Amino acid sequence: MAPIIRMVGLTKRFGGFTAVDRLDLEVEEGEILGLLGPNGAGKTTTILMLATVLKPTEGTVYIGPYDVTKEADKARRLVGVAFQEPKLLWVDSPWSVLNWHAKVCGLPSGERRRRIRWVLEELGIWDVRFKSAHSLSGGTRKRVEVAKILVQRPKIAIFDEPTAQVDVVGKHKIWGMIRELRDEGSTIILATNELHEADVLSQRIAIMHRGKLLVCDEPRRLKDSIPGGDVVEVSFEGGVPEMVTEELRRIPTVVEVSAARQNQVKIYLNRAEEALPRIAELLLRLGLQAKSMRVSEPSLDDVFAHYTGLTIEEAQRR
Repeated sequence: MAPIIRMVGLTKRFGGFTAVDRLDLEVEEGEILGLLGPNGAGKTTTILMLATVLKPTEGTVYIGPYDVTKEADKARRLVGVAFQEPKLLWVDSPWSVLNWHAKVCGLPSGERRRRIRWVLEELGIWDVRFKSAHSLSGGTRKRVEVAKILVQRPKIAIFDEPTAQVDVVGKHKIWGMIRELRDEGSTIILATNELHEADVLSQRIAIMHRGKLLVCDEPRRLKDSIPGGDVVEVSFEGGVPEMVTEELRRIPTVVEVSAARQNQVKIYLNRAEEALPRIAELLLRLGLQAKSMRVSEPSLDDVFAHYTGLTIEEAQRR
């Protein structure tokens, strides 16, 4: 089966700044693809080119059979986008926004009313359906932006930071509705800088940094790509002497040691159960008392750090 989205050398420059740099990526029909990266990685610019809002500087995107540089109108009919910043006028109400959006998408009046009521109730904003946007919280406005796509149910649904400013209960509700949309036949692109969101929703994750695609694979395979299949995090009451990291690296199954924080080290290793007694013995010999010791598998933050040399929080600040 041919991919439903195919990006070929996709590039976007703004003057001398390259926001997206020769992106080659395919999205299979019916999958949820996570676009993971910090703000400024090129995720939103990529989305705007997929949605035909921006025209590529070089390369192109095929949406189904349509080349966006030649048949933008046809490509646009297959796509729905929930933008990072909600596109609401201050005088709009949730009902008016969704009714207008559904009408533009060609839904008949009876189906419009049914879908709008359903999504407003599911997202917990039925009671504010006629309130003006200026009186709504940021999280509620974000729910309205996401609701547009849930009403539309496009062939390709693109969500840009879908749960920003949304509370924990709302996040899980939106995640469930995105999965249901996929199960009904939509292909989903999820652009996010939230590691847990990308991990729990995506069948594959494409990591972007500074406009470039670094890697794309299943979350489990990305984690397995980190040298050392296990991670031991050791926290101390005070700072971590440099000699500790050097001594830990000498343990045979240890692949790498990093000072995650001033009072914490992360040890990447194989067969953690065999190494733990040696780690404890080493700390005892050096006269260091561990405040806590935790064993886990690599996280997506570890994956991001492996490919960029930065945590996603550090990349956000640059």
